[in-house]
Amino acid sequence: MNITKKQLDSAVKQQLISQEQAEKLFDFFKSQPSTGPSFDFTHVLYYMGALIAIGAMTLFMTLAWENFGGWGIFFISLAYAGVGLKLVNRFQAKGFAIPAGICATFVVALTPLAIYGLQQAMGWWPDDSVYRDYHRYIQWHWLFMELGTLAVGAIIFYRYRYPFLLMPIAVTLWYLSMDIAAMIVGGYANFELRALVSLYFGLIITLFAFWVDMRGYKSGDYAFWLYLFGVLAFWGGMTSQYSDSELAKFFYFTINLLMIGAGVVISRRVFVVFGAMGSAFYLGHLANVVFKDSLLFPVALTAIGLGLIYLGVLWQKHEQQISERIQAYLPTALRDFLVNRGR
Repeated sequence: MNITKKQLDSAVKQQLISQEQAEKLFDFFKSQPSTGPSFDFTHVLYYMGALIAIGAMTLFMTLAWENFGGWGIFFISLAYAGVGLKLVNRFQAKGFAIPAGICATFVVALTPLAIYGLQQAMGWWPDDSVYRDYHRYIQWHWLFMELGTLAVGAIIFYRYRYPFLLMPIAVTLWYLSMDIAAMIVGGYANFELRALVSLYFGLIITLFAFWVDMRGYKSGDYAFWLYLFGVLAFWGGMTSQYSDSELAKFFYFTINLLMIGAGVVISRRVFVVFGAMGSAFYLGHLANVVFKDSLLFPVALTAIGLGLIYLGVLWQKHEQQISERIQAYLPTALRDFLVNRGR
């Protein structure tokens, strides 16, 4: 929870603390190194720098690097990784957790490039594809790069335990699922297969993220990136499925509503965002296809919207009592997680 000056001033007005104490507390919190992400200029710079540095070695890699040859790419990657690890230790020693986690993630993101260079140098590369294709196409021989990345990611995560490290691990798992599917079907995965693999992979990662969340929510937000890529893969795969059945489309709408509810219960906005988009897609389908000539459909939607607003008012008034009654029937571990996660 981020403590703001406005919140401290409100505490002063309620006579919980004095004005002098509020000012001292604000100065104290402001002087502490950042340990968690927040939306301020400092963190925008942190993550913008991370995206540029990691993107330079992954998505935005140019063909000119092929001129270094396999050994050149391998040793340059090792040099970059050495600099990254040195920065990790320096930032960690000074208490700057966010920059330290970003630099550790940069090292993991370099792993596919290093393995690619080593394979090229040893003559183990099977075709004329290049590294920049790794992030664009699905091929079976990326498996060595992916497995190596997972191994390095696990080692560095075990050593440093920064939540941002789970971002490249989650992405690599997604890539791995696609490439294994392509290998199983003989080298080419069509759009329908990729969507189906993405759906089931996303569901598995999302459930795994929930397990991680329940076990580690007291020590840090280690589930954030797993939730993000799990929900993205699941929702993207589900949305890419095609059916002429209106019942199937309504089932899609129901799943999106359940996602919104799950996001509210466990305080994860990613479920709410994608669930809301899916719900909007379904309502758009109803307006443009099913009820395109209906005069009453906009009126009905308006009534539903106002009804939801009223339901929100009732929920706000009775949230505590309803939550306590529901949580009374849950296992103790899950109840404790929901109570503490919602704070």
